[in-house]
Order: sequence, then C-alpha cells, then structure tokens
Amino acid sequence: MRESFLGYDLVSLSVRDSVAAICSDIFGGDVKRKWLACLNPHSYVVALDDQLFFDALHSADYLVPDGVGVVKGARFLGGSVLERITGSDIFYGIHEYMDKMGGARVFFLGASESTLADIKKFMARDYPNIVVAGTYSPPFKPVYNRDELAEMIGVINDSNADVLWVGMTAPKQEKWIYENISKLDVKFAGAIGAVFDFYTGRVKRSHPLFQKFGLEWLPRLLQQPKRLWRRMFISAPIFCAHVFRARFF
Repeated sequence: MRESFLGYDLVSLSVRDSVAAICSDIFGGDVKRKWLACLNPHSYVVALDDQLFFDALHSADYLVPDGVGVVKGARFLGGSVLERITGSDIFYGIHEYMDKMGGARVFFLGASESTLADIKKFMARDYPNIVVAGTYSPPFKPVYNRDELAEMIGVINDSNADVLWVGMTAPKQEKWIYENISKLDVKFAGAIGAVFDFYTGRVKRSHPLFQKFGLEWLPRLLQQPKRLWRRMFISAPIFCAHVFRARFF
C-alpha cells in the first residue's frame, strides 16, 4: 500500500507489514532487483537540488517514511501513513524473518574493514541461520571509476547473495543502487546508511523514549553537531514550508 506525498510514492504500511512484503519478494520465487530507500525531511530537501538523487528516490520500489517529520507531514496533508519506518526497522525485521525461515545470504557494502568485521561477528551471534556471503569496504571517495564499480558488482554477484545492504550514507548510497541495480543479481537491496554503525555500536541510537516522541534527532545532534546541524536548522524549515504550501496553496 502506497500513497503520494509531495510527489513521492511513499509506503503507508506498518513496519511489520513492510517487512512481510519485502520478505515475500525475497522468498517469493524469481523476483530480483527490488530496492528500498528512506525518505526524511533532509533527504527531501537535498533532492530538490540533486537531480540524480531525486531520480533515485523516485525509482525505489520501497520508499519508507523514515522521519517523524514525514509521518506528521503526510498526516497533515490528509494521508494515511501509519508510522515511521527506519532503516534499522527493516534491517532487524528482515534478518529476524530470514533467520526463522532457515536463513539466506546477505552482503554488506560500505563502511570500514573494522566495522564490517564486527558486523560479521555480530551476525553470526544474532542470526546463526543467515550466511554473510561477503563484505566490501569501498574507497572513501565521492565517485567511483569504472574499474572500481566493476569490482564491487563482481564481488557482490559472485557471492550469490539474496540481500545487499548498502551503508555509504545518503545520497551516495541511493545513487549507487539506482545506477547499478540493473547489474546486480540480488533479490533485494537496502540503502540503510547509519545502520551499520548502529548495529556495531559505533553510534548509539537515541533512547526509545526519544524515538517514541519523535525526538531521536536531539541526542544525535548533540553527539554529531557538525554533521547534523544542517538537517535541523536548514532542511527542516524548508521541508515544513513545502508541506504548508502543499496544504494551503
């Protein structure tokens, strides 16, 4: 179930039903190359001036409302978005489902070698039925050349992974999937950003109470002010202005 929000086709399911729909694709036969991206106020604003990112978000098979601003904005415009769906919700939900189903093969693209090593260790502990088919730490650079892309795609396809998790931060990760999804043999790819760091404990998620009341951004802003201040003090007001314009003008 989807609904239109500021020109985007948003998933309007619960977390549980979203996970079930994705897992149905993964285990439902010959379905391949579906992918997920997250829409929040900051990504919405960045995409206003980044055509490739704009196109990538619009091409995602699952665009989930990751941000209380998107949820409240959709409801303010008369929509029926049920709840916030984060990359973490999808990551944990799909892994729990696959582990109970007897397993699958997953690949992790992004982050440092040390982060990926911790992911492999934690995955073996938390999801013993899931095989980490491979990991790849790409060069830390804004754009990859043809040879680098060919190597990444080759390693992923050789792994026979069912699921590809991409953690390069937005908008780089969404653009990467958008431009390369047709060359990948995976059934599903998810652009999940900071989830790699959340899962390994390198970055702490806000207390559940902050998450419940839509204030998860506050502790993170205090932890990483240089990285996140623009989201709150520039992107958020622009996003709100667009929501109000859609409602009243």
